[in-house]
Amino acid sequence: MRASFAGAQRRGQRLNVLSALFGSGVRFRNALYERKVLGAKHLAGPVVSVGNLSVGGSGKTPFVLLLGSMLKARGVKFDILSRGYGRKSKGVAVIDPAGPAAEFGDEPLLMARRLQVPVVVGEDRYQAGMEAERRFGAQLHILDDGFQHRQLARDLDIVLVTPEDSSDKLLPGGRLREPLSSLDRANVVVLAGGACSDAFPVSGKQLWRVRRNIARVEMPERPVVFCGIARPQHFLFQLKLAGVEAAAQALYRDHHAYSEKDVRDLLELAKKSEAGGFVTTEKDAINLGVYLSALKPLAVVPVTMELVDEVEAMDTILRTISRREP
Repeated sequence: MRASFAGAQRRGQRLNVLSALFGSGVRFRNALYERKVLGAKHLAGPVVSVGNLSVGGSGKTPFVLLLGSMLKARGVKFDILSRGYGRKSKGVAVIDPAGPAAEFGDEPLLMARRLQVPVVVGEDRYQAGMEAERRFGAQLHILDDGFQHRQLARDLDIVLVTPEDSSDKLLPGGRLREPLSSLDRANVVVLAGGACSDAFPVSGKQLWRVRRNIARVEMPERPVVFCGIARPQHFLFQLKLAGVEAAAQALYRDHHAYSEKDVRDLLELAKKSEAGGFVTTEKDAINLGVYLSALKPLAVVPVTMELVDEVEAMDTILRTISRREP
């Protein structure tokens, strides 16, 4: 027991050292941009970046979907630029909503299907933006997961934070990609998941508050709940609030690409637990691909977001567009 504790302590110390080294690298890179040693490229149209400090789970994708639905309701023509995390393809590609997640990435594909707007993926977001401007001529680019992608200039930097971020550590000891002090370069800080402004250095920042929900859909009795997302506890908590009593749970890594074996395991779990069906997220439904129809009955539950003050947010976005109009 004593040896085990000592081993864990040494691992913790090593992680702390690695986190400190990672933080030094992040600060050095940011300093190069602040001092203009490294420069950002500008697109012809305005860019609104939506990002976060951590490696997933802040609700960034639901927020982009919310922002997109608000823009569509007001007739604003926009596109989305994304890296396409986890995709097998390389270079710049325009997403085909009927295509597979492996080619484009699960979250960009979800955005393309839900919003029905152009979504362009590419490691180089500037080149993705150039392709979008050449082909679609949108009034606005939404830069998905853009806070750390400083190679592309933006007109508005929106950053989501959660309560977990306030006490977390930098990678690899924690989940933070940047220290909290990096919020200094954000224009808007979105308080998600009940985050409190007092826990973050946000003095002088525009603050938006959001509520995370799940859409009301018909669900089977006592289902097997399964998902492969960054912070599954948020989804499980929302299901519990909705009165869902799970017969069993199966949790996978974020962006998990489901296999035939996974589906067999889920069917076996449902049989053993006498479950009435299955419940999962939209992202997982996309990652199931051709295996989606094998799980019946299956309820696919969209995770949604709601702005407490939508008018303030929309005014900020529209002002951003108008400042760049000729």
